[in-house]
Amino acid sequence: MSDFQTRGGGSLVSVVIPIYNVEGTLDECLSSVEAQTHRELEIICVNDGPTDGSAAIVHEHAARDSRIVVVDKRNEGYGASCNRGIAIARGTWVAIVEPDDSLEPAWFSDLVACAEAYGGASGVDVVKAPYWRELPARDGGEPARVTCPYAGRVRPRTQPFPVEDGIELMLHHPAIWAALYRRGYLVERGIRFLEVPGAGWADNPFLVETLCRTDRIVYTDRPGYRYRERDLNEAEAFAARSPLVPLTRWNDMMDAAALANVSDPRILDALAVRGVNYALITVGAVGDKNEEVNALLASSMARLDDGLVFRSPRISPAGKRLFARVRGLEAPRAANVPYYAHLAGEAAYRLRANGPAFVLETLRRRREGGRV
Repeated sequence: MSDFQTRGGGSLVSVVIPIYNVEGTLDECLSSVEAQTHRELEIICVNDGPTDGSAAIVHEHAARDSRIVVVDKRNEGYGASCNRGIAIARGTWVAIVEPDDSLEPAWFSDLVACAEAYGGASGVDVVKAPYWRELPARDGGEPARVTCPYAGRVRPRTQPFPVEDGIELMLHHPAIWAALYRRGYLVERGIRFLEVPGAGWADNPFLVETLCRTDRIVYTDRPGYRYRERDLNEAEAFAARSPLVPLTRWNDMMDAAALANVSDPRILDALAVRGVNYALITVGAVGDKNEEVNALLASSMARLDDGLVFRSPRISPAGKRLFARVRGLEAPRAANVPYYAHLAGEAAYRLRANGPAFVLETLRRRREGGRV
């Protein structure tokens, strides 16, 4: 029994699940949502025009569980589907669950309990938590499970807190689904997903919108969301197919930060790290001969302060060289030592969190360009 249940509270959670061609994982996902120990759920399944058996699976579950609300619509993309679900949600809290992932039974109980511990909907806008990375099995073995890169590292001085006091949440995978959002907060602030084709990395600006427009974030270090991870090179493969998308979404992040009047150097550093990394991904995927890509690189890097980029210990020497070349600047010669110290710290963290076997296997698969 969770702490929340022990206290006898009750809060409706609207769970939005955007669905497109995921028949292989959808039954497991829906079953894990239905089995939550927090029973006050509204499960909004948005069928985004799937062409496989996904819609039939949703309707089968809806026939058995009255908490499921089904929306059937033409294909519009991830962002539009999430917005449709949020628009009809009735819960105090809104959660996003992606249909190829699954949940541990107490996931929502733990998140609601965390919110209630700090005043519930009257004192909290966002609840964040770490998640499990579920990695594909190798050679027919069992899938590996490891913690996400910010587990154990979000240590705000007080709770609730502004995101700069838990900046690790801005430095890694957006993980917008590892959270609860107060529905009134999203409505009052007009926070929505960008409605772009496909998935389109719409989670990137939503991360900034939700975390940078409030100082009422709370965090629990208990993972319960199981993120089905695929290829370590997934971002690079996506950039090869759609080279303008990563930096376009990063510009949307910068626009969202400007709208939120972001000025804290910790947030600006996190945005700079992501922007330079996306530039590296883009150039690594398609090279530097594409005029349209080069124009986007130039306009994007022009949004960053050169001193901030060159001082950041999280931006690689290759990233700083690319930034300097695009901006027509001379890269500093003594910028490598802080970055290698940062890498050593990251390696030590991953060894503590996941053990040497996983770290060595990850490095080996990266060298092979394979899956992890």
